[in-house]
Amino acid sequence: MVLSVNTNVGAMLALQNLGKTNMAMEKTQLAITTGLRVSGPKEDASSYAIAQNMRGDIAGLNSVKTALANGEATVNTAVTAGQSISDLLTEMKAKVVQANQAGLDTASRTSLHNDFVALRDQISTIVATAEFNGTNLVNGSASATSVLSTVEGSTISVAAQKMDATTLAISSQVLNTSAGAAPALTAIDSAITSVSDKLAALGSVAKRIEVQSDFTTKLTDILRAGVGTLVDADLAEESAKLQSLQIKQQLGVQALSIANSGPQAILSLFG
Repeated sequence: MVLSVNTNVGAMLALQNLGKTNMAMEKTQLAITTGLRVSGPKEDASSYAIAQNMRGDIAGLNSVKTALANGEATVNTAVTAGQSISDLLTEMKAKVVQANQAGLDTASRTSLHNDFVALRDQISTIVATAEFNGTNLVNGSASATSVLSTVEGSTISVAAQKMDATTLAISSQVLNTSAGAAPALTAIDSAITSVSDKLAALGSVAKRIEVQSDFTTKLTDILRAGVGTLVDADLAEESAKLQSLQIKQQLGVQALSIANSGPQAILSLFG
């Protein structure tokens, strides 16, 4: 073996190997800390690029999910209002049927009329307050609304369904006279049918929004899983690798120490 004080090949090789080990340890520690096998383009450019594109799609889908949730809540508010109105109309019909009894005294007829009006006023209250996020589908303030359903910008159109007393043609009926009670029954029956039709329309679009929302959630989960497959680190594997590199680092330090002690032997030649 050639001994030289100018060039220590063994030490240079040991230092190079130690440097490689330290770099590998740094990468492994980063993977364990972040949970990512690919945290930037330098680790795996193609996987990183694909993952970033998928993350963009996920962000877009999250916005769609928010829009669908708001749309679903808006429609459900209208459905709830419609169901309450339908129940009130049923109660109103009971009052009308009683008012159409022959021989009903004036006091009873007046009482039925007052109950009928109170129920009708309650319909007006429900219609006025059936609003979500500034949109009311049952009072006529909006003719329709659109709900974002895809990242590409497709929408689900939701038609408004007016259910106020005027639209239902029950705003002027009276029960305090026998002449008024008879046509009121026909008006109430028509109103009940109309509200049922409107509820069916709202229920149909609510189901469509629900199905689209469920699909969007599943698609988002699939994309998240895909991103994980591309860039997530196997922590068990990385932990085992770190232990191995720590041992390798210790051996590298010892090898460098031994290599650096070589030139010291030259001094013994002059002792």
